[in-house]
Amino acid sequence: MNLLHAIILGIVEGVTEFLPISSTGHLILSVKVLGLLQSDFMKSFEIIIQLGAILSVIVLYWRSLIVNFKTFSLVFAGFVPTAFLGLILYKCIKNILLNNELIVLIALLTGGVLLIIFELLHHEKPDTSLLISDITYKQAFVIGVCQSAAIVPGVSRSLATILGGLALGLRRKVVVQFSFLLAIPTMLSATAYDLSKNASHFTSEQFYFLLVGFVVSFIVALLAIKFLIRYIEKHNFIIFGIYRILIALLFMWGITLTR
Repeated sequence: MNLLHAIILGIVEGVTEFLPISSTGHLILSVKVLGLLQSDFMKSFEIIIQLGAILSVIVLYWRSLIVNFKTFSLVFAGFVPTAFLGLILYKCIKNILLNNELIVLIALLTGGVLLIIFELLHHEKPDTSLLISDITYKQAFVIGVCQSAAIVPGVSRSLATILGGLALGLRRKVVVQFSFLLAIPTMLSATAYDLSKNASHFTSEQFYFLLVGFVVSFIVALLAIKFLIRYIEKHNFIIFGIYRILIALLFMWGITLTR
């Protein structure tokens, strides 16, 4: 890895973290396109720079968590199932799932098809609350269970939480904002756990690359969040489903050409 690689991957992370297209999946595919090895450091890099994107949520939504205790407790309720499964499956995620490009492509393709079908069938109720604090604890927990599906790279944490929330009858803007907030404890804990396991093995140069990726992803994610909030006011997510299918088919075609 070099400085340019760190910048490119930071941009990819910042753009994709909150869109329903899988940031982890895109990082894995980007690493392959850049000709980098999926080393232990690279796997940690893919996890840790997501914290930069999450910091953008804290900057934009810190009042929601500090001022409103109900919102804070809802986020905690949604975080519990993800934390439980993530802790149990950490080694599987890092040693098996993050190594498998085919899993990423299948997840992208399948998720794209499901997203399109869901959006074509889903009809949002206009009288539903627009406040995160009106989400029930049961709904928050179910959304957290849905988020757990994103341990499979390519599924997308945003996709899982958004579809879960919409299926529960929540408004699109509320679900997206709750997904933003739910990302905070999820990625904070994932980053902290990975650093506790692997930081002692990083070189000073690798820490520098982590810092660059972190800062770049933070800046880009600020813009991506503002874009998504504006976008959902007038559009659904079908375009992202189409994109997921196209990118998966493109890489599958590339794999067949290299064989």
